[in-house]
Amino acid sequence: MANPDSAKVGTVLAELTQVLESRKGAEPDTSYVAKLYHKGLDGILKKVGEEATEVVMAAKDGASDKVVYEVADLWFHSLVLLADQGLSAADILKELERRFGLSGIDEKNARKES
Repeated sequence: MANPDSAKVGTVLAELTQVLESRKGAEPDTSYVAKLYHKGLDGILKKVGEEATEVVMAAKDGASDKVVYEVADLWFHSLVLLADQGLSAADILKELERRFGLSGIDEKNARKES
């Protein structure tokens, strides 16, 4: 499996974030994302939950192409959620970077202490 080009990943996430932001004030009948924003937080959360379930089902089926497709849907809807909350992929990347090199057990224990 090829390693993704990190610059390209960052570019795609940045461009997608810009599109999601631009749809915030749009009329619901003009785009799918605008329609999601119009449904509010509960509508967005419902889509994130549906997509997470579809990822699980695809993985259980052992179909790697379906896993990729469903994870893309999950990421997309998660990015909509982030934008709705005034956050972005950059916030998530910053948190992942903070965790890099930490033991998962130590990181989880540190969250329990705070």
